[in-house]
Parts: sequence; structure tokens; C-alpha cells
Amino acid sequence: MTSQLPEEQPGDASTPSLTWDAAMPSHVAIIMDGNNRWAKARGMSGVRGHRAGVEAVRAVIQRAAERQVKTLSLFAFSSENWKRPAAEVHALMELFLMALKREVKKLNERNIRLTIIGEQRGFSHAIQKYIQRAEALTADNTGMHLIIAANYGGQWDIARAARELAEQVSAGELQPEDIDEARFDAAMECRHVTPIDLCIRTSGEQRLSNFMLWQLAYAELYFSPLLWPDFGAEALDVALNDFCQRRRRFGMTDEQVEAQGA
Repeated sequence: MTSQLPEEQPGDASTPSLTWDAAMPSHVAIIMDGNNRWAKARGMSGVRGHRAGVEAVRAVIQRAAERQVKTLSLFAFSSENWKRPAAEVHALMELFLMALKREVKKLNERNIRLTIIGEQRGFSHAIQKYIQRAEALTADNTGMHLIIAANYGGQWDIARAARELAEQVSAGELQPEDIDEARFDAAMECRHVTPIDLCIRTSGEQRLSNFMLWQLAYAELYFSPLLWPDFGAEALDVALNDFCQRRRRFGMTDEQVEAQGA
């Protein structure tokens, strides 16, 4: 679990040379944090910070696609974020709706498939409608899979999957002994999506904040001190390169890993 040191900003001479090879992560997840602090440091409203964060999202999506990341998951709005001031929540919903209206066409043109995970019934009818349109428009795209977690919580996701399987058992459609990791995974919001290889969190915070807990079981964790609006393409490159330098053991010894690579 490595943190990017504050003095190692993207583009500095201390940044390691980038190497792109088979060690690249297939699934990258990002907990986007620091919009409010970014705005506060500049004497701006929190809404301005969230708007600046959208620019970072665009840059990161583009660079992830260029690096041939197969799946990119972004934590946009947690189920706990409803506790924020009403004015901020309203602004976030307006920003979310605007992004669904303006950005999806660009994603489709770049062959990116979009999936929104989370409890959609918590959103307005307009947002739900545009989510459905966005997913339908991009459903057949074969490029990078972009997953946006909105009104999402990892514990909610696990509980919902457990309830779905319990209902199948109650209906006689499934036997309890048939429930294993694969069956449970297929009941999650991200059905049949590969496990997360690399999870990035910005703003210096070092916690998971209830994000995709099931899929994060064996993820490598990377913590950046950069506030989200400052986390762009070069910062993503640094995180990806850090991942490429790591040895993933999955419970094995170094000798076993080396033997597999021989």
C-alpha cells in the first residue's frame, strides 16, 4: 500500500519512467475526493470544485482509454453523500444531469460503454430517464467499460445481492449449497465485471469509504495527495506505473509467483 509523496508531483524529475506492459491493470477504480477542499483553498464555492472535478474526469477517462484499461470505475456519489448540505446535493444532482446530457454522446463516439451502478430510485425521474438513455446508447460499444457509482454503497450492494439469492432459494430456484463466490459475484450490481486490480484514492485520505467492497478484495491500493481537480492524465500515469512495479501474490509465495512467470 503505497502513497504518492507530496513532492512527487506529476511531471517532476522524481517521477519514475513509465513502462506499459502486460502488468497493466485491467480494472481501475477511483475514489474521487477533494473537490470541496480544492474550491475552499481558492476561495470558491464547493460547487465550483465539483465543476472543476468534471474536467479531471474527462482527462482521466481519456488517458485510461489510451492506456487500454478495460474497465474504469469512478465513485461519483455515495449513499452517504445525501447527508451533505441540501444546496450542495442539489448542485451535484444538476451537475450529474448535465453530464448525462452532454458527455454521453462523446463517450459513444469513442466506443466507450457506460454503466451506472447504485440505487437509482433515489434520483429524480429526469436523471433516471437519462441514465437509461445513456446505457442504451452505449450498450453495444466494445471499447473501455466506464462504470459510474452514484447513490452507491458497497455494503448496500452486498446486502442487495444476498437478498436476491435468498429470494431465489425461497422460491425453490436455487439450493443454499449452490451459493459460492461465483454465484454471489453474478448477483452484484457489477455482474460479471472483472475484480478491481488497482484502486486509487485522491486527496491524501486513506480509506475505502464503502466503495465496491466485494470487487476490491485483492486490489492494489494507491493513495495520492492530489485533490481530485488536480488529478489529471499525468497523475494517472504515475499511479499506473506504480502498479506495474508491484508483485501481486494472491496468497502465494514469491517463489510460486516466479515459477508461474517462468
